[in-house]
Amino acid sequence: MKYIEVDEELYRFIAGKTERIGESASDILRRLLGLSAAESSASASASAPVAISEPSMEAAPALAVPAVKEVAPAEHEAAAVPASQEIDFANLLSVAGLDAQKGAVGRFLFALESLYQAAPTRFEQVLQIQGRDRLYFATSKDALLKASKSANPKEIGSSGFWVTTNNNTAKKRTILEEALVQLGCSPERAKSLGELALA
Repeated sequence: MKYIEVDEELYRFIAGKTERIGESASDILRRLLGLSAAESSASASASAPVAISEPSMEAAPALAVPAVKEVAPAEHEAAAVPASQEIDFANLLSVAGLDAQKGAVGRFLFALESLYQAAPTRFEQVLQIQGRDRLYFATSKDALLKASKSANPKEIGSSGFWVTTNNNTAKKRTILEEALVQLGCSPERAKSLGELALA
């Protein structure tokens, strides 16, 4: 097993391509690069699972991944999501819809509901977005209240997914941006959408 260090943006990209809980960084990269699992059966069991956590301002996290050839970002995107399931991030948020919402919580929920409607079958990936000691998304109100009595959980439309809403506006923006990236949005566009929704 060889180790490489990756910057925060690349780490988020790899973590955002997770398809199942406990999937290792090595497994994710193998899938994205079209490499078979048989080529490195010994390394698969020793790889560390990828988990999303609040970003640290310290050094970028090191992931246990085998050395791989350099691949252009466009190749990553093409391998990650079939064309039929791509989200039109450029037209995801309606400005009129955002303006009709009450306060930051309303705009936050509207943006998340728009994201859910664009990718209902993949939206469960947001459940991987967690803080060090915080749960931000769940499939029930009780799960969020169990994690934090002050979570103020709200359902995202009628999706069956719930989100914590007691964070300040900046944190809501960060959570929204992480959800966008988790579902395949580029970090740059996620930042602009987060600012549009929660300026």
